[in-house]
Parts: sequence; structure tokens; C-alpha cells
Amino acid sequence: MGVIQVALLCFVVGVLGAKAEQLSTKECENLGFTGLALCSDCRTLAEYVKDQELVSECLSCCTEDSDDAMSKVVYSGAVLEVCMRKLVFYPQVVGFIEEEKDQFPFVKVQYAFNSPPKLIMLDDHGEQKETIRIDNWKREHILQFLKEKVKPSSDI
Repeated sequence: MGVIQVALLCFVVGVLGAKAEQLSTKECENLGFTGLALCSDCRTLAEYVKDQELVSECLSCCTEDSDDAMSKVVYSGAVLEVCMRKLVFYPQVVGFIEEEKDQFPFVKVQYAFNSPPKLIMLDDHGEQKETIRIDNWKREHILQFLKEKVKPSSDI
């Protein structure tokens, strides 16, 4: 192995082996890492993108993988936040709000100026746990996600 290959191997092992310090949900959202990012996704990113800083940021915002990690994550409620003026650009979100929202009494709609469509996932105490942008989601994806991931607790 050449010196360059050894150095590159050490770099990749170092980046992938050590998980960076966890950032807050807001910090991750500002960096563009929102939603349900798994650390395996960051490792895949490192294979294609040779930007150490970007990979490090990804690792700071990811959730460790397990066999069934994401299927076990469940929330007690959600807030669908969107800018009322921008709704015209998101017909799938409008369709959900007008026709499907009543199926989910534990999901509140909140209008915030200049906000892209996003789901703010809540824990048993009504505290924000995660923010997931849904700009490009279809109505059936919103429905499926809420049916699988939001199970209201009896004390809310």
C-alpha cells in the first residue's frame, strides 16, 4: 500500500469510527440534516463525498442504526407547521389538511410566517423531539408516517 492509500484509509476509519458530538435538532436543521438520518447514511455519504466537515456534521446529527431502530421510534403527537402564504406551492399538504387531518386529533396545524412544511414531533410531555421537513412528501406518505410513528399516550 502506498502512503496516500494508507493516509486515506486512516482518514475514512477515523471519520466513520468516531461519532462526533451530538448537535441539537435546531443546529442540525440549520445544517440541512433534518428528519430520520441514520449513521449508516452518513457512512454511505463518506464513500461518495470527500468533504470531511460535511461527513462530520452528518455524524453529529444522526441516529445510531439498529436492526429495528426507526420502527421503534414513536411520538405522542405532532405539529404540522407551514406558512399559510406558501400553501399554494404544496398541494399535497393542503390535501392532507383539508381531507385527512381530522383522522389525527393528536396532530395540530400551526401557521408560521415563511416556514416550510414540517412535522414537529412531540414526546409524552408535549416537548419537541424532532423536526421533519415534508416539502416533497405526497399525501399518502404523510398519512403512512403519522399512522406508524404517532401513537398518542393516554395522559395527553
